[in-house]
Amino acid sequence: MEHRKRIDLNADLGEGCGNDEALLGLVSSANIACGWHAGDARTMRQCVRWALDRGVAVGAHPSFPDRENFGRSEMSLPPDEVVAGLLYQIGALAAIVKAEGGRLAHVKAHGALYNQAARDPMLADALCEAVRRFDPTLRFFGLAGSAMIDAAKRAGLTPVEEVFADRGYRPDGSLVPRSQPGALIEEEAEALAQTLSLVRDHRVTAIDGSVVAVNAQTVCLHGDGAHALAFARRIRERLGAEGIVVAPAA
Repeated sequence: MEHRKRIDLNADLGEGCGNDEALLGLVSSANIACGWHAGDARTMRQCVRWALDRGVAVGAHPSFPDRENFGRSEMSLPPDEVVAGLLYQIGALAAIVKAEGGRLAHVKAHGALYNQAARDPMLADALCEAVRRFDPTLRFFGLAGSAMIDAAKRAGLTPVEEVFADRGYRPDGSLVPRSQPGALIEEEAEALAQTLSLVRDHRVTAIDGSVVAVNAQTVCLHGDGAHALAFARRIRERLGAEGIVVAPAA
């Protein structure tokens, strides 16, 4: 039998953008906000129900306790406080998933928590320690090639290396900070080309023109842009035309 290339498409949901139900028809994994940066119990439950109905893998999307800034403010917290905060958020979503007849599949940190952990091994270790203590079979989504992937391996977790369809990359494989020029790719054709390069060729062109090798296992599609749904549909169509199967991370 021919071995077909496959990729996971994920989106962050429960953050109030209004596209959640429609996006769930296009992605294979959903990262659901756990209340600390966005969402609430009712929203979490609705997103879980939609995802399970569509066979989409459900993941927790925890953050720093920073609702007023949508989880985008950097913080320096003791590791035990980080672990406790993650257990609190993951546990809440996992309880809802279980009550709806499903099972939590993965964890992906949000915003500043994600970006700091990508470069800070101690914070990355704290995230992975929380996931390991809660359920070591959960997959751990982290920026491809970052400190989070190394921490997941140290903790004995299954890392899933994440890339971004519409974010600019620096020569070291990190993302261009949102505060800097080139952080977001506005043109759909450019974002589509970058996604195909990441998925098919495992490489991306950084903002300085250099080509960076990247292990793409899941692609994040942002759901809050003006053309998010149209772009997600284009991605699905193009991947299908390339013979690439969209499925949850194995």
